[in-house]
Amino acid sequence: MSYQSAFNIEDLRRIAEKRLPRVAYDFLAGGVEDHVSVNNNRAAFERIRLRPRTLVDVSGRSQQVSAFGKQFNSPFGIAPTGAAGLYGFAADIALARAARAAGIPFVLSTASFEPLEKVAREAAGGTLWFQLYMSKDREPAQKLVTRALNAGYEALVVTTDLPVQPNREYNLRNGFTIPFRLNFANMIDGALHPRWLIGVFLRTLLDSGIPRFQNLDTNVGGRIIAKPMNEFRARREALNWDDFRWLRELWPHKLFVKGIMRADDALLAAQHGADGVFVSNHGGRALDGALSPIEALPEIRAAAGKRLLLMLDSGIRRGSDIVKALALGADMAFVGRATLYGIAAGGEAGAQHAIGILRSEVDRVLALLGCPSVRELGTDYLWHPELASAPAAAGNIADISQMRAV
Repeated sequence: MSYQSAFNIEDLRRIAEKRLPRVAYDFLAGGVEDHVSVNNNRAAFERIRLRPRTLVDVSGRSQQVSAFGKQFNSPFGIAPTGAAGLYGFAADIALARAARAAGIPFVLSTASFEPLEKVAREAAGGTLWFQLYMSKDREPAQKLVTRALNAGYEALVVTTDLPVQPNREYNLRNGFTIPFRLNFANMIDGALHPRWLIGVFLRTLLDSGIPRFQNLDTNVGGRIIAKPMNEFRARREALNWDDFRWLRELWPHKLFVKGIMRADDALLAAQHGADGVFVSNHGGRALDGALSPIEALPEIRAAAGKRLLLMLDSGIRRGSDIVKALALGADMAFVGRATLYGIAAGGEAGAQHAIGILRSEVDRVLALLGCPSVRELGTDYLWHPELASAPAAAGNIADISQMRAV
């Protein structure tokens, strides 16, 4: 089955499941422990109903959004995803190029197999943000931040919701640990997926050797089969808002906090100089049993007002999910697994196909909803029992370019 035959993100997921070895697919699609958070991320979107208007002229509908004076063609971007090179050859470069072609932002992960400088060169002209896993050790963190600055990244996205390693039991069952060591089951599984074995694994070996984490803030930088991740996660559990204040003084461009799930944390982010936050539970891959970002969003928007740009990720599989997020107060949404399924199914073209699917769904939902523009979305287009007591969120997608410039 080709990626071109996929009509939705679920179709791309099925193709990815067939093409990837189990160890890679489970790492992509899985959550943690009992997958309560992963399942609730989807269920929370499905509990929200749409309330369409009728006899509204939607012939000139628009899904363009503006942030800090920059315009994007769609109200969503590509979220940072670690080890994307497991799913496609030079996957981060392919994702960055797909985002550039679509006119949407791309966030490169710290845990990428591609050097951040190479991604910036290969996707020059696109909107590139860099996601930072920061340790307590400031000297190597400063070196990594300086690399991102010199390479031209426009924003820094600091992920804060993984102070310790989450309990991803499927990795242990599959023998996927860092350092990674091949076992008989993994070798057989790889051999049973020849398209992946030749097109991803062997091609990567011939091009750049054993994959390496190229953008760590420690002195590790080792091959995934050779170096433990303890240094990579060194003292992340000791981070606090003083470390973020230090980073704010160091980084001269836009600075976002990823992993915010409470209104009081959003206000702390604003007080410490953040330009925006990602309302995110790490795609259900961190704390099992956590509420979903779409459930946390209304309270955070009500508390933050217009002081922060609000992005939302985790659980988005349809354009209607993006519309719901915007109507509840998000300024943009970000997708991770959706475009990685596209990468696994068809490389850069598959990622473009995934973006196109979501874009067409957003457009269709706007038309059927009787809403000419994402800028006009608000809670009056939604129905949920709890929305009756929630503050109105109409006009959340206004141009916020007049927010504090840093």
